[in-house]
Amino acid sequence: MEKHGSESYFVLGEGLLAETVGGRPRTLSATAEAQAPAFRFSRMGPSGAGRQLGESNRKRIGLAMAAGGGGASRIPAGFTYLGQFVDHDLTFDRTRVMLGENVSPAQLVQARSPSLDLDSLYGAGPTDPGSAKFYEADGIHMKMGTTAAITGIVAKQGFDLPRGAGTTVAAKRKAIIPDPRNDENLAVAQTHLAFIRFHNRVVDTLPASVPPAQRFAQARELVTKHYQWMLRTDYLPRISARGVVNSVFSGGRKAFEPGAGPTDVPTMPIEFSVAAFRLGHSMIRRAYNWNKIFDDGFGSLDLLFVFSAGSGDLGGGQRLPSTWIADFRRLYDFGEAGRPALTVPERRFNRAMRIDTTLVNPLRRLPGFAAAEANLAFRNLTRARMVRLATGQQMATFLRSKGVTLTRLTKAQIRAGKNGAELGGLTRQQRVALVRDTPLWFYVLREAELNRGRLSGVGAQIVAETFHRAMEGSQASIVRDSAWRPTLGPDTTTFRMVDLLLFAFEGKKALLAPLG
Repeated sequence: MEKHGSESYFVLGEGLLAETVGGRPRTLSATAEAQAPAFRFSRMGPSGAGRQLGESNRKRIGLAMAAGGGGASRIPAGFTYLGQFVDHDLTFDRTRVMLGENVSPAQLVQARSPSLDLDSLYGAGPTDPGSAKFYEADGIHMKMGTTAAITGIVAKQGFDLPRGAGTTVAAKRKAIIPDPRNDENLAVAQTHLAFIRFHNRVVDTLPASVPPAQRFAQARELVTKHYQWMLRTDYLPRISARGVVNSVFSGGRKAFEPGAGPTDVPTMPIEFSVAAFRLGHSMIRRAYNWNKIFDDGFGSLDLLFVFSAGSGDLGGGQRLPSTWIADFRRLYDFGEAGRPALTVPERRFNRAMRIDTTLVNPLRRLPGFAAAEANLAFRNLTRARMVRLATGQQMATFLRSKGVTLTRLTKAQIRAGKNGAELGGLTRQQRVALVRDTPLWFYVLREAELNRGRLSGVGAQIVAETFHRAMEGSQASIVRDSAWRPTLGPDTTTFRMVDLLLFAFEGKKALLAPLG
């Protein structure tokens, strides 16, 4: 797993908040702060200054959360890594690939701002000098890579990310994609590849009447709007209370930038980034039935990192071995689309872990870190302290003051949960502090735990409002273009992730599961 040595958040009105490897706040010089990339984070609710738990308490909570437990959900496991792909789309800083000389200040602000526009896939577009390398010579199709032949399985074109630039072995392994984070594990890398295929298929199915100069722009708009529709109607209702999602998308936002102009540049609330949307960490399995070869749980979590170039070494080669191509039938349920021939037996299918206060054991020992710092739960709790994140109770009070209808968790609910993290390892004083000033991330996961594994209350509202704003502020937007309907699914109201994959892979088993 890639080691992120430090992180920083530029919060509007507050400046740069940064941490060391150990999570301790540090002060930057004025010069360093001026040079820092100003990704536009904001604070939706109040500051949690003075309400943060001490290090010993955070360590014990982290141990309790990463002790395993919980249970499987009914959510197909592919949505775990679709969520990671979406997170990278939201937080992608496009200025890293915008190398042209004529970039205006307005473009720079937009490039550093969150929107659901797939810029982590497209970069700054084929006409930008820094992004041209992601595209084929026609400037319309996107590049795909070829896997490496191994143990009798031939090399397969179009089943790996594009690689091969540079002269060193490490450079040749590196994926040629706008956001290198999408090659940090194999599951998100194969998800990114599926979106490349989706774009290319959309290009190939555009009417011949579309002029060459307009084909890329039309394809990108179609891809982006279908992507947003899928997130709104398929992804969000799986992870969050459907009523909250529908209320926000039909009635508008109440707490996050409610008065913003539709085309104003959005910001990213740190409550979403540092807490609410870290729900995906609890969905991770310790092992996967990855494909026909790595079956019966042999697709372990650590191997999904080894067979990437961002966190591993592709198993020692310069391209993904053909044996590690994803079988998407094991990650998404194509029975939902009426395609039983593209399903696998339940024992072969991967379902995400339930959204709750537990993480699988491998996340207790991230490679490259020592002691408590290796615990992902502790790191999340410490990062929240660094940015002075509001507590769950503070956010519940804040949202209710904005007219959001929700019920605060009781102290007993926070303490006991429902088949989640057991807090017996905390001292009585630490438990009292936890139920009084509950870290927002823990609070959101406890809410989901008590709502059959779906976000509710505080967590659901933060996530739904952030998604709504990120779609509204995108250049192509189903929020602003409310009359738009999908054209690439089974009907004019349905477009799910399985429909995206069916379109991208031409509905063929040989492409969705090329190893059989």
